Amino acid sequence: MAVYSYEDMSDEQFERLVVIICQRILGNSAQGFAKGPDGGRDAKFIGKAELFPSKSSPWVGITIIQAKHTNGYNRNCSESDFYNKENKTNPNSVIGAELIRIKKLRDNNELDNYALFTNRRLTGNAESEICKTISEYINVNIASVKIIDINQIELYLKWYPEIVKVADLDPIDSPLIVSPDDLAEVIQAFANQASSVIQKISDKDIKRTSYARKNELNNMTEAYSNELKRRYLKDVDEIESFLSAPENSELRERYNLAAEEFCLNIIAKRKHYQTFDEVIVYLSKLLVDRDPILKQTKHKRLVNTMLFFMYWSCDIGENEDVETK
Repeated sequence: MAVYSYEDMSDEQFERLVVIICQRILGNSAQGFAKGPDGGRDAKFIGKAELFPSKSSPWVGITIIQAKHTNGYNRNCSESDFYNKENKTNPNSVIGAELIRIKKLRDNNELDNYALFTNRRLTGNAESEICKTISEYINVNIASVKIIDINQIELYLKWYPEIVKVADLDPIDSPLIVSPDDLAEVIQAFANQASSVIQKISDKDIKRTSYARKNELNNMTEAYSNELKRRYLKDVDEIESFLSAPENSELRERYNLAAEEFCLNIIAKRKHYQTFDEVIVYLSKLLVDRDPILKQTKHKRLVNTMLFFMYWSCDIGENEDVETK
């Protein structure tokens, strides 16, 4: 059993754990950096490592450490968003973006060794190819490049249980996390339906917070709210008809469960300075990253559509108490 649910951590929590691991295996002087532009490094160690890669053959010099975290389930290092075999320097991949940054450090004599920690899983073949790519691109010996995946991290925590105590990661500090399971079922069923009725959108006499007022309450920008409305309002009636059909009562219940979870977690975890634009973008990416059904091209747009439907229907986000108006 894993020590932590790494996919439920925030990036900052994972980085903190990585720094503590590095202080144990490299040395106490391993230094983490504050959040912000890091120039290709989350932590740095200068000197002779105590235990890494091994006690008999430790790294010497300037070691640059990066922590690359994902909230996705069961992700691995062979996926193109982590390492793109066809375009190794693709800045949209983790490794591609890293190559550009760490080469600058190497060219400025600020890097002798490079370690990347990730909560993804890594196969032996992928490790060899990725490390070879990095070593050749930044011109260091391949022995000076290491990818530490979730399995190796777990081993460190078992070998050195004091790391867990020092890390003391508080679930309260975790990010806004939701389960995609219920919504994925609804989206898949909706995508497979043969819609025979196209309803005209009209102003309905229902008790709901007006869209304009809801945007004010939730700090959604006018430009973003207008774009959501332009793209997805046309689908609202069809989704409502689908969920209201007697034969889809189980799917309606799954939708309700998803909406309730999303709403409560948004309230509990949302930072006050965030716009609701950011909440929608974050949830959309999180859901797609966490579920293979939602990751399919034909379903990605429906994720945004369903999130808009939840917002438009006042199932997520703050609302006025219309009963007392």
